[in-house]
Amino acid sequence: IQIKTHSKTMKLAVSMFALGSVLVESFSIKAWPAKSSIRNVKMNYAFETQNPFMDELKATAKTISGRGRGILASDESNATTGKRLATIDLDNTPENRRDWRELLYTAPDLGKYISAAILFEETLFQDSASGKPLVEILKDGGIIPGIKVDTGLQPLPFSDGETATQGLDGMGERMKKYYERGARFCKWRAVIKVDDVYPTEKAIWENCHGLARYAQIAQENGLVPIVEPEVTLGEGDYSIERTAYISEKVNSQVMRWLNEYDVCLDAILLKPNMILPGLDAAIPPPSVVAKYTVMVMKRTIPAAVPGIHFLSGGMSAEESTLNLQALQEEYPNAPWSLTFSYGRALQSPTLKTWKGKPENKAAAQEMLTKLAKANSEAQLGKYKGPHPYPGDGRILQALRLGGAGK
Repeated sequence: IQIKTHSKTMKLAVSMFALGSVLVESFSIKAWPAKSSIRNVKMNYAFETQNPFMDELKATAKTISGRGRGILASDESNATTGKRLATIDLDNTPENRRDWRELLYTAPDLGKYISAAILFEETLFQDSASGKPLVEILKDGGIIPGIKVDTGLQPLPFSDGETATQGLDGMGERMKKYYERGARFCKWRAVIKVDDVYPTEKAIWENCHGLARYAQIAQENGLVPIVEPEVTLGEGDYSIERTAYISEKVNSQVMRWLNEYDVCLDAILLKPNMILPGLDAAIPPPSVVAKYTVMVMKRTIPAAVPGIHFLSGGMSAEESTLNLQALQEEYPNAPWSLTFSYGRALQSPTLKTWKGKPENKAAAQEMLTKLAKANSEAQLGKYKGPHPYPGDGRILQALRLGGAGK
């Protein structure tokens, strides 16, 4: 064989055996261009080249996962929002829900630390008290609006507390309306029960399949899918090793199914749990949480994914920030942005500061901005404290079953 390269020619002899005879053929191989001549690598997969939204999707995912910023999760259903408003003696009305979200979205300087906000459907189509769409308020603040698209959890038959997520029916048509309204990403939450016995293979496969199909539909309709496989923090004293094992198993299946459904990983965001033991076990230090969490992410998440936005789950506001800081110390040169998509950790202290009183609005917004800034600093590995809201405890998050609004 004669091989020609950009610098020299090499000659090799190759024997090919066929039916006992030795056949020697001579041919040339064209050399690959010199490294300096390679500019851009372009994929030729149909699901990328034929999707008119693909460039926008990748740019949106990159922006949302930018260093030093995270996501404000404010997509609680009307029923869940009503329970939270009840803690400050406010009725669950559209006006009160609007006032609460408007307080969050108009906090001064919030866009310095928050890149995106997840909205509930009502909020996406809601106007502020002055008549301006809430999505426009977010955009003006440099925050990309997104939308929760699943319709809630349903129990899996013949299982003890395992669930499947609903909402695939009619999703494509709903997403077209969301995009037209201004949403540029979406979220679907799958919940995996973990203890010393669960989850079952049935629950893992059902939820991973749902996440992948949802992500495919989202990209088809111009929305960056946030893929949320939550191995939920629950009751029991199961170990941190148990959560790591199950999370690795779940994340691997999620990535497998995303591949099966031709989902472009450059245009998704991941929202997993940090690796924690059960609520009845001792709370591990942030350095231990970070070691297990980074190990699981390294083993399961390809570098093509722009951002891993951890959920706060049942962690306190301060614990969420400290663990996020520890992740940067454990893996300072991670290929993905290790950042946050926090709901309770940002909202709960803000709600308690507001108390539903107009005179507390400025103080509540200041609390939200301080919390966002603390987590921004943690994402950059620069958080030093003190925390704006120290000492808050963990909670067991009750799962809402029966679909949206139940």
